[in-house]
Amino acid sequence: MLRRVLLFGSENEFLARRLPRYRFVKRAVRRFMPGEDLEDALRESSALSKTNKGTLLTLLGENVNEESESTEVVQSYLDTLTAVGDRSLDVEISVKLTQLGLDLDEGVAESNLRALVESSGKLDRLVWVDMESSAYIDRTLDLYRAVRADHANVGICLQTYLRRTPEDLETLLPLGAAVRLVKGAYAEPSDIAFPTKRDVDEAFFELACMLIDAPPAVRGAFGTHDVALMRRIQAAGEERGIDRDRLEFQMLYGIGVRDQDRLVADGYRVRVLISYGSAWFPWYMRRLAERPANLMFVLRKMFSA
Repeated sequence: MLRRVLLFGSENEFLARRLPRYRFVKRAVRRFMPGEDLEDALRESSALSKTNKGTLLTLLGENVNEESESTEVVQSYLDTLTAVGDRSLDVEISVKLTQLGLDLDEGVAESNLRALVESSGKLDRLVWVDMESSAYIDRTLDLYRAVRADHANVGICLQTYLRRTPEDLETLLPLGAAVRLVKGAYAEPSDIAFPTKRDVDEAFFELACMLIDAPPAVRGAFGTHDVALMRRIQAAGEERGIDRDRLEFQMLYGIGVRDQDRLVADGYRVRVLISYGSAWFPWYMRRLAERPANLMFVLRKMFSA
């Protein structure tokens, strides 16, 4: 019930306008992001590199209404890549196609994605394509495949709570795709997505095993903070004799830092997702919905305000 309420809040325009004005909300969101500006994200990326962790940067926002907005987004990411190159940081970027203009014109979104992939390729960096709600899956995968046919440095995110994901993954593996698994954080009906955590966790593990068993050309990344699930994935890798540095865990900034450190110490790859930008409210609500216990953090901030 609480998860449904939080997901409803993530799509409510009134709440998106009102709640970010409150100081306690701004303070609480700092658990998940170091600040709204790119410099904040780059500063933390540099600090994380000293602990042998890579970084994944994403500019918050989605569903632009004008082509000029998508142009601004692309330029912002190009500026980010320039800064990453100048500072020699182990940073990749993660983009939403609706932020690149998918709602406006698929050709615009593809052109924008190609521009980012080509620029990132000059730095030998990967561009990850985020997966959005189920209404966008087919178009997202089609556009990904079109760009992947010409550029190897582009990856795709798949959501394990969707019933269709095993079939989607099967079609991507022969491409030598880079695939990031996440549980999923959109409100979807039960005929499209598994309704229970246990089913989602089991689907995640089975898909993770598919990635572990894939040829070395396939880069698999596991986006989760679920310690029990991470240990199952680690054990699966050990059973198969997979080198630990082939298993990559991607985790949100500020969450599970001890687990991140433990993974690095044990020889696994860790990449930390840092989000920045002013359009953080929908993203923030979905992060709470992924793990409603995080709401207690917000409440503590509220009563300490």
